[in-house]
Amino acid sequence: MDEAIRSQFAALNQYAYLNSAAVSPIPRGAVEAVISQLNDVAGHGSEHYTDWVATKDRARSLIAGMLNVRPEQVAFMRNTSDGFAAVANSIDWKKGDNIVSFEGEFPANFYPWRMVRDRYGVELRLCPERDGRIDLDEFIGLIDSSTKLVAISAVQYASGFQADLERIGLATRDVDALFAVDIIQALGAKAFDLPAQHVDIASGASHKWLCAPEGCGMLYLSDRARELLEPSFVGWISVETPWDFADREQPFKPNALAMESGTGASALFYGLEQSLKLLTETGLERIENYLNDLTDQLCDSLAGKRYEILSSRAPGERSSIVCIKHTNGMHCNEIAKHLQERDIIVSPRIDRLRISPHFYNNSEDIDRLIEALP
Repeated sequence: MDEAIRSQFAALNQYAYLNSAAVSPIPRGAVEAVISQLNDVAGHGSEHYTDWVATKDRARSLIAGMLNVRPEQVAFMRNTSDGFAAVANSIDWKKGDNIVSFEGEFPANFYPWRMVRDRYGVELRLCPERDGRIDLDEFIGLIDSSTKLVAISAVQYASGFQADLERIGLATRDVDALFAVDIIQALGAKAFDLPAQHVDIASGASHKWLCAPEGCGMLYLSDRARELLEPSFVGWISVETPWDFADREQPFKPNALAMESGTGASALFYGLEQSLKLLTETGLERIENYLNDLTDQLCDSLAGKRYEILSSRAPGERSSIVCIKHTNGMHCNEIAKHLQERDIIVSPRIDRLRISPHFYNNSEDIDRLIEALP
């Protein structure tokens, strides 16, 4: 991208770090911001509490801008799992309902729906993977008039397949179901327009493509979704005027903020804000285009090597995640260890080697990986 961005990430002094789909390094400005808040508490206690809240609200507005939604539609959670768990426990499930999802979803977007299946007798319909893809005709074909919720990842963690959210959202809206999307493997690597994509619920977190500290999850609820949910994950700041401690019968907030149960880790929001500013100032569209070029270089460089590309590279389906497999049977764990010994960081996932560059990477990182592949 450029050296000014790259210089923010200390990990790149040692590693060809190609593992943003797991955990991204944190830029220097975000680390300094976290430390500044901790020093503030150490020196002043609660004196600057309103500054902590203002920082959290600025981070919320930056996330909302990335999703093209209103800030009050975004609640902060601890992680992606908390977001989906809060939703799963806030819907009025009935026997005869069904949930449509994909069999290869990351567990954060599976276990809450499995719980619903087991607790309420709701059918959980899972579309299989087909050659590293999801056949959207097959997926949408599982949706019917009894579908209450459709759940899918914007980008799949184990294949890099990018779903056509607008198409799925339209099919979901046709049966008046809720559309829930796991955005953790895409937010920060591309922009979203959740209203245009007919997404009702989106959950994600800070430590992957957002390049921020772990512990800052986010949950988007459309106005339609908030009307249908009865918040169950609530606490003292879930109500309309939380500082009015005497009014114990006041209503919960009429938006996603009802899902925020209490105060969060303020120092982490300081780091999150700085990482979000770096991403938005760089430009999410610019980042997406850059990553398309970088992953194209990766795939082109694998030609003639003993590796099969498992990720779809079709327009509209490719992402910044590329999964490959050794054609002579070398296991992905062995390959990942071999690369790690050479300071090249990737992830083994199931039977695949997952490579996930970000905007701080450059073509030399890709060349270094290709040269080191066994």
